[in-house]
Amino acid sequence: MTNPLRVAVFGAGPAGFYAIDELLKQQDRTIHVDLFDRLPTPYGLVRGGVAPDHQKIKAVIRQYEKIASRPGFRFFGNVTFGEDLTLEDVLAHYHQVLFSTGAESDRRMGIPGEDLPGSSPATIFVGWYNGHPDYRDLHFDLSNVTQVAVIGNGNVAMDVVRVIGRSVAALEKTDIAEYALNVLRKSAVKEVYLLGRRGAAQAAFTNPEIRELAELDSEGTDLVVQPDDLELDDANRSFLAEHTNEPTHQRNMDTLLAQIPKGEGHQPRKIRARFFVSPVEVLGKDRVEGLRLEKNRLIRDDKGNYKAQGTGVYEEIPCQMVFRSIGYKGHALPGVPFDDRDVARACKSRHHRRHDSNRPRARHQNVFPEHRKR
Repeated sequence: MTNPLRVAVFGAGPAGFYAIDELLKQQDRTIHVDLFDRLPTPYGLVRGGVAPDHQKIKAVIRQYEKIASRPGFRFFGNVTFGEDLTLEDVLAHYHQVLFSTGAESDRRMGIPGEDLPGSSPATIFVGWYNGHPDYRDLHFDLSNVTQVAVIGNGNVAMDVVRVIGRSVAALEKTDIAEYALNVLRKSAVKEVYLLGRRGAAQAAFTNPEIRELAELDSEGTDLVVQPDDLELDDANRSFLAEHTNEPTHQRNMDTLLAQIPKGEGHQPRKIRARFFVSPVEVLGKDRVEGLRLEKNRLIRDDKGNYKAQGTGVYEEIPCQMVFRSIGYKGHALPGVPFDDRDVARACKSRHHRRHDSNRPRARHQNVFPEHRKR
């Protein structure tokens, strides 16, 4: 084929590579793909977002390397869309453009005190201990921090809790950034709060993730739960009954229930898993000193969705550092249609090709900003 289909892909993370894999598998046409990323290296969150003690997950890079070795593939790093290349530039040389740049912005809690020193998005901490170029020059000091609160129950929140709760000896065997390891060596943290707005049955973490926390007693950290957080009311019983085909919910409950007889445990550090609580204020004058929480209950709305509803009962917990991990949102790309409601949308357009030239004249773009919640 003298004029192959030329595709430009922006974003060298997993979504980009899986899309390229499908493109290069096509047998009925010749496709050339150029992959661009603003960082000098590919692999996105696999390189900069996966926890250093989860090396098996990073092994997927070998699959991406095989994709990159196929004919018709090229990678260009240190290229920022909108600065080094505009949409007009790209459309002049490619038939198709695919954006897989991810949801790079953290959702904010929208509560007083959120911007106090000591309050940060969890992803920044993750990028910092992974040596991500955007975050490696940040400064985190745990030497004067005895209590940390992590808001959220997703995999990013679990990673942060686990890394703070692990022993330095265990982390030394990982590929964690050396400067982060030095900070953790000096850590004074004795308590880490893992806070979820709904119950344990609805938590977003997987069963292996919560089991990992339960097994940290061998590294000096106990997982502590409050029995009343695990009591099932009618709404929670209905939820579990309706999700019997998803055994993770019950397995998570079983794992946490097994911690109750252990009480406070005997290790010097504690991970306190709390459920049915929502932060309403970050407390402190010059920096984080604590969190004010509202107690929630599970309800089922008119559409059948299970949601957390505040009860008007409040409590305060002490902490000197807060990490939020409550979801992510996409950001607009220069010249590309974007839905501010944080939902992906397709851009309707037509594909025109000049048949009198070997140079591709693209006028078609598929715009599906990747929204990934961790």
